[in-house]
Amino acid sequence: MNIPILSTKLYIPMPRTNVILRPRLIERLNEGLNRKLTLISASAGFGKTTLVSQWVTGCERTVAWLSLDEGDEDYTRFLTHIVAALQTIAENIGESVVSSLNSTQQPSTESILTALLNEMTTIPFKFVLVLDDYHVIDSKRIDDCLHFLIEHLPPQMHLVIATREDPQFHLGRLRARGHLTELRATDLRFTPNEAATFLNQLMDLKLSTDEITALETRTEGWITGLQLAALSMQGRKDIPAFIWAFAGDNRFILDYLVEEVLQRQPNHVRSFLLQTSILNRLNGPLCDAVTGQKEGNTMLETLLRGNFFVVPLDDSRHWYRYHHLFAEVLITHLREEQPDIVATLHRRASSWYEQHGSAADAIRHALAAEDFARAADLVELAWPDMRRSKQIGTVRSWMKALPEDLFRFRPVLSVAYAWALLACGELEAVEGRLQSAELWLETTTDILEGREASLAEVVFMDEEEFRGLPGTIAVLRAGLAQVLGDVTGAIKYAQQVLDLVPEDDQLRRGAATAILGLTSWTNGDLETAYRMFAGGMVRVQQSGNISDVIGGTIALADIRIAQGRPRQAMRIYEQGLQLAMKQGNPVLRGMADMYVGMSELYYEHNDLHEATQYLLKSKEQGEQTGFQQNGFRWRVAMARIREAQGDLDDALDLLHKAENLYISDFFPNVRPVAALKARVWVAQGRLDKALDWAREQGLTVEDDLYYLREFEHITLVRVLLAKYKNDRQEPSILQAKGLLERLLQAAEEDGRMGSAIEILILQALTLYLKGNLPAALVPLERVLTLAEPEGYVRIFLDEGEPMAALLEAAAKHGIALNYVRSLLTTFAGDESKTHAEQIMKEPLSDRELEVLRLLRTDLSGPEIARELIVSLNTLRTHTKNIYSKLEVNNRRAAVRLAEKLDLF
Repeated sequence: MNIPILSTKLYIPMPRTNVILRPRLIERLNEGLNRKLTLISASAGFGKTTLVSQWVTGCERTVAWLSLDEGDEDYTRFLTHIVAALQTIAENIGESVVSSLNSTQQPSTESILTALLNEMTTIPFKFVLVLDDYHVIDSKRIDDCLHFLIEHLPPQMHLVIATREDPQFHLGRLRARGHLTELRATDLRFTPNEAATFLNQLMDLKLSTDEITALETRTEGWITGLQLAALSMQGRKDIPAFIWAFAGDNRFILDYLVEEVLQRQPNHVRSFLLQTSILNRLNGPLCDAVTGQKEGNTMLETLLRGNFFVVPLDDSRHWYRYHHLFAEVLITHLREEQPDIVATLHRRASSWYEQHGSAADAIRHALAAEDFARAADLVELAWPDMRRSKQIGTVRSWMKALPEDLFRFRPVLSVAYAWALLACGELEAVEGRLQSAELWLETTTDILEGREASLAEVVFMDEEEFRGLPGTIAVLRAGLAQVLGDVTGAIKYAQQVLDLVPEDDQLRRGAATAILGLTSWTNGDLETAYRMFAGGMVRVQQSGNISDVIGGTIALADIRIAQGRPRQAMRIYEQGLQLAMKQGNPVLRGMADMYVGMSELYYEHNDLHEATQYLLKSKEQGEQTGFQQNGFRWRVAMARIREAQGDLDDALDLLHKAENLYISDFFPNVRPVAALKARVWVAQGRLDKALDWAREQGLTVEDDLYYLREFEHITLVRVLLAKYKNDRQEPSILQAKGLLERLLQAAEEDGRMGSAIEILILQALTLYLKGNLPAALVPLERVLTLAEPEGYVRIFLDEGEPMAALLEAAAKHGIALNYVRSLLTTFAGDESKTHAEQIMKEPLSDRELEVLRLLRTDLSGPEIARELIVSLNTLRTHTKNIYSKLEVNNRRAAVRLAEKLDLF
C-alpha cells in the first residue's frame, strides 16, 4: 500500500523576520559540512529548528528537509519520507526504493538502504539532508538504519539531525573518527549580547544591562525561558521587581514545561523527576537513597541523553544538576501533588550526605526537613572544620535557622554562635550567647525557667570542645573588647586565656597572643604588635587554622607598611599566597584580600597597570574568598588608582561606597574613609568640604596625639596648607608647621616610619610654600634617605608640581642623586603629554589616556570596560570626551591623531 506523503513535512521552515542572527553558530554549522553528521541536541526551547532554518537560507549547498512526527517510527513510513525529502532536490531519486518498500515481498533492510545509497551517489551536486525533531523516533530499527546510512554516506551528502534526545547509535565512534559536529545547550544558549538584542530590540523592553544580566543568568540562556519572561513583562510597571522574583513558578514557564516535558513522561520517569527535584546536585546513589529505587545511574543517563534539562557537572558524568527553572517547576509540582513526602525526601538526602562526608549538604537538607535536633547535632560536629576554613557566614545562617530553645541546653553550639556573630560584626548578641553557655560551667544544677536542670541535660557532640569552653569564652570576650575599642578589656581577657588554657592549646593561646598584638597595634607600638601577632599566628598555624593565618598575613603586612617597610610587606603577601595555594581547592578565604594588599604596594611603586590587575584578580576570586572588609578595602584601593589617573569624581564615588561597606573588625581603623575623602576634596579644590570634615571630627592642632587619629591629623595638615594657598593667611601655615613637628616626634618615637615619611614630605612642602628652599631641603634629604631603600614613588608623585620643583633643587645639590633622577624621570613621563595638551583645546586626563591606549588595541568596547573595571556607559562617556577633545568622530581617527601627537 502506498504511504501518503504529507507535503508540509518537507517544507523548510521560513526564518522569522525578528530572529536573532547567530553568526558564531552559523560558522560552526558551515565548518561541519566537512564531516558526515551535524548533531544539534538540546532540550525544548533552545532554538534548534530556528537556527537550522536560518542557516540553510544562506547555506552553500542544496537542502532537503524532513520534519518528523510520531508516525515516522514506522520503518517503511520513515524511509518513504526520506525519499520524498530527497525528491524535493532530485526529482526521480529513490523511486525503486519506494517500490521495494511497498512490495508484498519487501527486501532486506540492508538491500533497501544500499539501493538508496547508490541512487544518492548519482546526485550531481553537494547537498544537505535535515531531519528535524528526531527525538520523536523511538525505534531501534530506524536508529540502525540511520547509522548504516551515515557509515556509508556518499561524499556529496551531509546529514543534520536536530533533536531533544541523542540518537541511539554510536556517536562515540563518529566522534572519535572526526565525522561528527555537535551543538548542544551550552552552545545554543543566548550569550549576554544576544539576550540584550532579543529583549531590547526584538521585544522592545528597554531593560538595563544589570536587568538583562539577571534574566540571562536566571534562565541560563534558555531562549524560550527568555521569551516567556519577555511575554510576562509586557504591560508590567515594576519590571525590576518581576525580574528579581522571576522563577519556575511563573505561569508561562510552568505551562510550557509541564506541557512540553512533564506530561509526556511515563509515570516512573515523572516520579523520579519530582522526587529528585529537592537535590541541588544529583548522582546515581544519592537519587537511589532519596527515591528508594535502584535505577539512579540508569535514569540520569537516560535523562541526559533525552536532554531533560539535565546539566553534567563533571567530565566523568558522575554529578549532574537540573536547569534551575526546570528544577523549580518540578519542586512546585512536588509540593502540590505530594506535600507529605517532601520532609522525608530531605531526611533521606541528609542521611546520605552525612554518610558520605558532606556536612554542609547534610545540614541543609536536615533544615529543609525541619529536623532541627538533627541539624543542631550536625552543625556542632561541623563547627571546628567550618571555623578552620573561615566559613563563618555559612554557620551563622545555619544557626539563625535553628529554634532558639535548642541553644539553651547546648553550650558548645551557643558559643559557636557567639563566635560566628562576632566574626560577622553582630556584636550586640555576642555576650548573651556567652552568658547562656556559662550557666553550664558554673554549677551542675541550675534553675532554668522555674525548674531544676541537671548537668546531665546538657547536650554536646564534641567533648574536647566542651572542655575548652572557658578558654574559648575568654578568647571571644577579648576579641569583642578589641572590636569595641576597649583595649584594657582586650588585654585583660587575653591574659585570662593564657592563664586558663594549657600550653599545648595552640589555637586558643595563639588567638590570645594575636589579640595582645592587636592591642599594641591600636596603641601605635608597631614593633611589639608585629612580634606578638606573628607569634600568635605561628601557634594558630600549628593548630591547623590556615585561613586565620591568611587573615593574619594581611595584618602583618599592614603593620610593616606602617613601619615604612613595604618591601617586607610584599614578601609577607607572597609567602601568604604560597601558603594558601598549597592548600589547593577550594580557595581559602583571604586570597582576595591579599591581592588587594599587593595592589596597594604596586600602586606605591607607580605600577598602576599591575595594581589594577591585582584588583581584577581579587574580584575574579569572588566574594567567597574575601573577608568581611574585602569590599571596603577593594574600593579604597581602586579609589587611589582613580585619583592617580586624574578621575577624582570616580575616586570620591568609590570612597562613598567604601564608607557604606565598612564594618568594625579586629584591626584598628587607622585610615578612616572620611579622612581619605577630605584629601580628595582638597585635590578637587573643595576646601569648604574639607574644612567641614575637620570641624565635624573635632580636629584641632592642639589635640593630644595618639595613633588612631594620626592619619586624620596628617590630613588636617593638608587642609591647613590648602587653606594657606587659598587665603595666604599666616596662622594656617604656622599651625600646620607646629602640628607636623609634634606628629613627627610621636611617629619616630614609636617607629611609625610610614607616617614619618609622609610627615617629612609635608614639612618640606610647607617650607617650600613659605619660600624657604634651603630649609625645605633638610627634611627632603632625610625623607629621601628613608624612602629610597624601600622604593617609594607615588608618595612623591602625588604631591605634584611643588614636589617636582623640590626634587629639581635636590638634584642640583647632589642629594640622593640616583633616586632623585629616577623620581624626576617618572614626573617627566607623567608630563610627556604637555605638547599635545598645548595643541588640544583641553588636555586628556590620565584616565582618558588609558582609555585611548586600549582603543588602540583590538579589544571590543565591553572588553575594554571589563579591563578598566567600569560600566559600558562610563566607557562611552570617556570615549565621547576623547573624541570631543581630539575633535574626531570615530575610534580609528582618534588613534591616528593620538599617534601623531605622540600620546602613546
